[in-house]
Amino acid sequence: MFELPEIETVRRDLDKDLVGKRVKLVEAASMKVLGRYKTRKSFAEQLPGWKIVGVGRVGLYLLVAFDSESTMVVDLGSSGSLRRHANKDAQDPDTEIVMTFTQHGQLRLVDAEGTSNVFVIDSDALAEEIPEIENYGLDPVDEPVSWTAFGRVLLRRATKLKTLLMDPTFVVGIGNIYADEILYHAGLRYNRSSDSLSSQEIRRLHRAVVGTLHDAIKHRGTSTAARPFVDPFGKPGEYGEHLEVWGKQGDLSGRSRRPVKRVKFGGSWTYFCTTQV
Repeated sequence: MFELPEIETVRRDLDKDLVGKRVKLVEAASMKVLGRYKTRKSFAEQLPGWKIVGVGRVGLYLLVAFDSESTMVVDLGSSGSLRRHANKDAQDPDTEIVMTFTQHGQLRLVDAEGTSNVFVIDSDALAEEIPEIENYGLDPVDEPVSWTAFGRVLLRRATKLKTLLMDPTFVVGIGNIYADEILYHAGLRYNRSSDSLSSQEIRRLHRAVVGTLHDAIKHRGTSTAARPFVDPFGKPGEYGEHLEVWGKQGDLSGRSRRPVKRVKFGGSWTYFCTTQV
């Protein structure tokens, strides 16, 4: 799945670019990303005439708000991509949705694998329509959190650190890539129990969570061969050039000058440096 830095990159770009644009026409190629609807028409016909007033985010859901007091929810899954295009641009064969504006081109959802999900709800019914957001944990990009508040939540759990970082009821939007990078920067081993951390280690972990996520957003997300990511203007994320351990087994660690290790943990590969304790 895409992680918080990728989704936040898309959100910021679209919020700058789409606010004030009015929908002229919506076309859906198939039902692949419209799981909540019975027909393409029932999705497409509700949007024309509405004006975009903001693009928000809750967890990994993008929220396109309209002046009709309705919100289009977009879950990009692991393969979706929202792209800005001129009307005349050639269309990718994997384009699932095209939203044409009265001025300034189109917004297209491209998804070869169909892992995205798109639906429109009443803006005040978000919690009812997506009940899991009520249990979401900290979002250090959306709202700053102190290391003491972070530590209080962390110490209430007795969970392996990587498992905890990837639990959205603790921190939203962290997956395999950023969990490994955060733990490297914090100098902590993936299988340490969260309730074993000292105050100094909690501070380091808090700093690593906030710093890694904000750095990744600054570099516009991470694009990998297995999970390519491009922003709404077609440019790939550049944080991959700054990864220290993820995907780098055998390379020399920048901290120890020894090879980066890789083990299976929780059903997927975990990358770490021998200096992590």
